[in-house]
Amino acid sequence: MCQACHYTIHAAQHHFGWDNQIPPVAHVTPGSRVHLACQDASAGQLRATSGLDDLIAMDPTKANPVTGPLYIEGAEPGDILKVTLEDFTPSGFGWTANIPGFGLLADQFPNPALHIWSYDAKGLTPALFGPHAKVPLKPFAGTVGNAPAEPGCHSVIPPRRIGGNLDIRDLAKGSELFLPVEVAGALFSIGDTHAAQGDGEVCGTAIESPMNVTLRLDLIKQSPLAMPRFRTTGPVTNHLDTKGYEVTTGVGPDLMAGARDAVAGMIDLLCAEHGLAAIDAYLLASVCGDLRISEIVDAPNWVVSFYFPRCVFE
Repeated sequence: MCQACHYTIHAAQHHFGWDNQIPPVAHVTPGSRVHLACQDASAGQLRATSGLDDLIAMDPTKANPVTGPLYIEGAEPGDILKVTLEDFTPSGFGWTANIPGFGLLADQFPNPALHIWSYDAKGLTPALFGPHAKVPLKPFAGTVGNAPAEPGCHSVIPPRRIGGNLDIRDLAKGSELFLPVEVAGALFSIGDTHAAQGDGEVCGTAIESPMNVTLRLDLIKQSPLAMPRFRTTGPVTNHLDTKGYEVTTGVGPDLMAGARDAVAGMIDLLCAEHGLAAIDAYLLASVCGDLRISEIVDAPNWVVSFYFPRCVFE
């Protein structure tokens, strides 16, 4: 519990999807520090003892719960909500899954798969993945956003102008996120907390993990913002840079096809060099490998690269 926080919002105070008619769970004043308990992306349907049957039986309508919404006093359309992510308190439990029909290579991996993680919640030492791999941890919130002006209930899965399921791993401790406000009070929510994720979250899931978040909410009046932006307070990649990277590429006129080729190439490489099953390489790539656009100016072909940190196996 955050003793210095002005508000505490419990995990039971959550919702599914974005809807500006959902009643706020609290009214908060700008400048307030808030402590929020966030569920994992399965809304508790997966636990430390879960197996493949539990994944198959999951109710997809209960995916990605977000804690909130919070009504920020004085917030109006055209304002900016500044969210300072002050701290994350992880639970030590997480899961990564291949969900049929979801993920960058869904056509290549049609069968469900589940990996349960048990990690060091206090020291955040690298988490074991099988007998040979250790994944560096970096807690963050995958879904952070305000309610949209458009009426009705909207899926939480795709990201939006007002934020939402951004899945940006650098929205971690110390980062400051700036979100457009489209409705009175902003109606801010947060969830989908991760213990680690690679850029791209290529299989569709990260280390999905319930955790508590402490943040500060500030209001910037009448300063219209077209899309979310954020700033970090220090380096964002040095936790994986210590041993260098293995890098595969995709080259061609389509960025999505290039991304698929780059990831598929890395899966082949991990299988060949480390004896992993293809599905395990896919899950591992999702939690610690990074997709990058290396070149997008030399028409007609662009280059997408997939970086896998060598420290995971050393």
